[in-house]
Amino acid sequence: MKQQEIIFAGFGGQGILSMGKFLAYAGMDENMKVTWCPSYGPEMRGGTANCSVILSDGEIGSPVVTAPDSVIVMNKPSFDKFESTIKPGGLLVMDSDLISGESKRTDITVIKIPAQSIAEEIGSKTIANMVLLGALVKQTGIVPTEALLKALKEHGKERFYSANELAISKGMEYTK
Repeated sequence: MKQQEIIFAGFGGQGILSMGKFLAYAGMDENMKVTWCPSYGPEMRGGTANCSVILSDGEIGSPVVTAPDSVIVMNKPSFDKFESTIKPGGLLVMDSDLISGESKRTDITVIKIPAQSIAEEIGSKTIANMVLLGALVKQTGIVPTEALLKALKEHGKERFYSANELAISKGMEYTK
């Protein structure tokens, strides 16, 4: 059985829940079994937020993710909280513009991307999340790129599609 458990984490307002939602939609479009579980504090924008996504070709026993295969973090508190939970052999994708320091783990792959800078070059820091999501999809191959772009087109706001598509592409390029 092929299954991936992913945690997305950062501050509210960074598009943390949106990353998970678009990945979940892409998985559904690929006929995978999917869970998407958001979690955020009462502060919403500026407070902590995370979500977990499980994509599987078989039944999912529980939507709870305690040992993720992959983690995307967009702030230092999330890095501190979730780095140690990643399964050995797993993946950590981090926004190096917002998180200084290095992972102490030698048993995982770490991709540090200056997502804020890349997004600003495209035109808006608000799409930094899509840069990181592109890197995750490229590195893991959990869903085809076309499925992710289809999910963005069908479930996202049309006026943001072109910028999001470019951000995903830049994140994928960065993983090479």
